[in-house]
Amino acid sequence: MIPAFTRTTARRALGRSAAALLLGVSSALGAQQPTTSAPPAAAGPARELSLDEAIRLAARESEELQVARAGIARAAGQLRQARSLSLPQLNSSLSYARTLRSQFSALAGGSGRDTTKGPVLDPVCAPNIPAGATQAQRDAALAQAQSCAAAAGIDFSRVGFGAKNQYTFGLAFSQNVFSGGRNSGQQAAASAGRRAAEVGFTAQRAQLALDVTQAYFDAVLADRLVEIADTTLAQTDELLRQTTLARRVGNTSEFDLLRATVSRDNQRPVVIQRRGDRDIAYLRLKQLLNLPLDEPVELTTPIDQPATISRVIAANATNASNASFVSAADTLTPLPAPDTATADRAPVRQSEENVRAQEGLLRVARADRLPSLAITSNYQRLFFPNNFAPNLSQYSENWTIGGSVGLSLFSGGRVTGQIEVARANLDEARAQLQLSRELAALDTRVALNQLAQAEAAFAASRGTAGQARRAYSIDQIRYREGISTQTDLTQSRLLLEQAEANRALTARDLAVARARLALIRDLPINTAALGAAAQRAGAQAQQPQQQQQQPSTQQQQRAQSAAAGTTGAGQFGSTTP
Repeated sequence: MIPAFTRTTARRALGRSAAALLLGVSSALGAQQPTTSAPPAAAGPARELSLDEAIRLAARESEELQVARAGIARAAGQLRQARSLSLPQLNSSLSYARTLRSQFSALAGGSGRDTTKGPVLDPVCAPNIPAGATQAQRDAALAQAQSCAAAAGIDFSRVGFGAKNQYTFGLAFSQNVFSGGRNSGQQAAASAGRRAAEVGFTAQRAQLALDVTQAYFDAVLADRLVEIADTTLAQTDELLRQTTLARRVGNTSEFDLLRATVSRDNQRPVVIQRRGDRDIAYLRLKQLLNLPLDEPVELTTPIDQPATISRVIAANATNASNASFVSAADTLTPLPAPDTATADRAPVRQSEENVRAQEGLLRVARADRLPSLAITSNYQRLFFPNNFAPNLSQYSENWTIGGSVGLSLFSGGRVTGQIEVARANLDEARAQLQLSRELAALDTRVALNQLAQAEAAFAASRGTAGQARRAYSIDQIRYREGISTQTDLTQSRLLLEQAEANRALTARDLAVARARLALIRDLPINTAALGAAAQRAGAQAQQPQQQQQQPSTQQQQRAQSAAAGTTGAGQFGSTTP
């Protein structure tokens, strides 16, 4: 029995030595795992990309910001159009006409002789009757004078009737004196629309910065999860090799070998899934930055340094000039106090501008009940040359000045309907403003709550990850010495994997929560967190510019038509040759 006991002890010692050797190799391979990784890409150096560079690149290349800039330019143009209605209008015109036939051509020459009634006497168009002439001589001289044709007739071509060539140069002037509040209402609505467009651009830029931050750290988180999955796969593979060797020397059972094999095989799909998630996260980030999808990228901003992230986000916030940066060494120092006042939120400011715009449009609608007064003047120079080229020193002039008063006497209910529509739009805008204030206050509270929750979760996960790493190290030693079982070692490895993943996930959540709070003043309402009411409010916030654009265009067309009618009437006024 002593020799048998000795052989058994020797086999166990040999198995423990092999297991220790394999665990040492496993630890060495685990230590060689890289701290950061990037998705496999085409050959060539990877582009290093920090969070700050990503936000700036997105702001320069984003199509959403280009659309917002176009909205500001459109609102500025509408404001210019509204202001132009209160300023003098001066237009010029130049026209040319060639007369081929005219009903006035017969008036240009005198009448011919009548030869159908006998012989014609020699005409004496200016008879000189002597003082002593008889009555018969006087009658004969007058008869001869009557046979004379008109000397030249009236040349009507000199005043335009039947002229072969006609040149007309004109100037038309008009000035609105009183419009019943229409012009001031349109200016107020257009000014509010421009300010709302500027607020919308700021909100879009803040939302873009938050989206880039979230996509950036989604990619960093995916990198970390791939690293954890690769490390776990390496550990399970080494455990399988160790168990296989122990089975060969008879130091473990077939059940332990099967369990190690299943554990390693179950880890392979996890690695494949993590790598697929990482590829999708990188593609999403490249799409936001307008980078080629095949370009390799290496992310350099760490996910587990919240202070560094806070500094980058504060620098890109709208009110960054008033922000005092925190130290990068202090990982849990809160951000400088953000502007969380409800009245300063971008959705509230947009709703306030919408109310001002609707008030201006209501004044525009009411102005149709009041008279309008305008002054007009028209000046023309008329040239009627015989040849094609005119002589600039020979011309006739027309110059008129007048005024017009317009008043709607009966519109069939159109004016009343416009006022009712404008008043309903104003009531809706005021209700929308109140709803925006309530949702903005709720959204701010939610953001503060999310930040507090993320900070607490990150602090807890950091301690948990350290404890899990220490427990796994101890369990490795216990398993190598034969005190612990493979089940205990596998359980410790799973706890370590979960703790590392939780730490990476809470670091990402903390980074996004800090970014949201730093940008909260200019961010739109988080409709995903607040539900359907916020979604309806966001959809209604897009209507103000469309509502004010249509009445403004109608009023401008009406003013232009009135000015054109007054100008045409003035052309037939007094003439000064």
